[in-house]
Amino acid sequence: MEIEVKFKSITTQWFFKIFLVVAIAVVIVEIIACSFVRAVNINNLRSIATDFAQQFSVLSTVPKKDFYSTARKYIESFADKDKIEIEILDENGKALISTSGFMPETTNMPDYLSAQKSSNGTAYAETYTINGEPVLCGTIILADLGLGSNGAVRWLVSLEKLNSYCFGLYAIFVAVGLFVLLCASIPGLYFIQSIAKPIKEVSALAKKFASGNFEADLNIKSNNEIGELCDSINFMATELKSAESMKNDFISSVSHELRTPLTAIRGWGETAKMSVGTDEELVSKGLDVVLRESERLSALVEELLDFSRMQNGRLSLNMINFAVSDVLCEVVDIYHELASKQNIAVNFPVPKIDATVFGDRDRIKQVFINIIDNAVKYTESGGQVLIEQYEEDGVVRITVKDTGVGIPEQDIDRVKEKFFKSNKTVRGSGIGLAVADEIVKQHKGLLFVESTEGVGTTVTIALPVAPAPQEEPEQFIELPPETNEEENND
Repeated sequence: MEIEVKFKSITTQWFFKIFLVVAIAVVIVEIIACSFVRAVNINNLRSIATDFAQQFSVLSTVPKKDFYSTARKYIESFADKDKIEIEILDENGKALISTSGFMPETTNMPDYLSAQKSSNGTAYAETYTINGEPVLCGTIILADLGLGSNGAVRWLVSLEKLNSYCFGLYAIFVAVGLFVLLCASIPGLYFIQSIAKPIKEVSALAKKFASGNFEADLNIKSNNEIGELCDSINFMATELKSAESMKNDFISSVSHELRTPLTAIRGWGETAKMSVGTDEELVSKGLDVVLRESERLSALVEELLDFSRMQNGRLSLNMINFAVSDVLCEVVDIYHELASKQNIAVNFPVPKIDATVFGDRDRIKQVFINIIDNAVKYTESGGQVLIEQYEEDGVVRITVKDTGVGIPEQDIDRVKEKFFKSNKTVRGSGIGLAVADEIVKQHKGLLFVESTEGVGTTVTIALPVAPAPQEEPEQFIELPPETNEEENND
């Protein structure tokens, strides 16, 4: 089968997704930097100009008849005429006098108009003179003290030098930006090519794997992610070739659980065979061990099969209504004798009102067996396993509480994981609780584990109670009298 693959080259994607983004980012940074530099210089210039203009604020305290003469006196004595132009306006906004010696322009004063509307009587603006010169201007409205001298002080500063300075900086910023883009593009292209070439080789190898050829491998040596990818591809090929070996490894991981009952069965079987006709008591004991270990072996194999079905989604359920306490009593009877031999008390106070569950009776029994078996296994001699059942809010809860060794706090969240065993010194495959949890989930229930190391463990199973069956009204069919007579005669 021929596979058609359509894609853009990685270099093209790099250009549009990386380089173009970097270029846009550089442009944005340059615009922000240029705006910031100009704004800082404008603010400094405005602050200096305002300080100069504040010297004329004293004119608001001069009587109106002396306003012009006093303003002229201040203008003539102003020492920084070459740095800034100061204009004095009357209360109507008409220019009276200027430090330049020429009649000030009064047709284009956006700063004056804004200052009149401002709450603090101050405003600034950038504008152009009649000659087209860019200027920064500002107006300070003189305070109205009732003397009629509430005119305004206006200042103007040329922006030609500042603009030339900023344009020079802009040119430097542009040159730096172009240099950054150049430095980013050359190594970027080299880097992209160093990625694209190995990827092509990986793609070719993947096609070989798809055709069933697992002998090929990659010889690309690199200390980055590409090298790690190549190592992973090689590892994948090795894993595919050793699939059968992995199965054997899994079998060996549970072989010690299978070997123990098999060894006991064989040993006691040979002993019983040799003792036939000579020691019947020993034969009986041997047969008991063989039967017990056979049941244990059968349970372990069934557990592994259930786990396999669970992993493949083929765990079937035969759903019926059944009484929970009946199943619990059966399981308690199974472990009562074993627990008694180990001096462990297994108590189950049968509830007065039983709860009915809709589910697979055998699977739920398997859950109880797994949990009670764990409780007995991890409880030392002289301990106790208490099983309780109660119903609330449409849910039946079964708790299995033991006084065993408990589970370390760091292992509580992992005890329901497959193959995990907190205590490896006790027999078990490590999948019993995982299977039990999955069965409970398929019954729309929950399984909780609480434990304190050195104190004991409590396992709680919550299952929904089966809804009460709706009784259908009895239907009676009345037969005609003659029909009844004929039946009686027959």
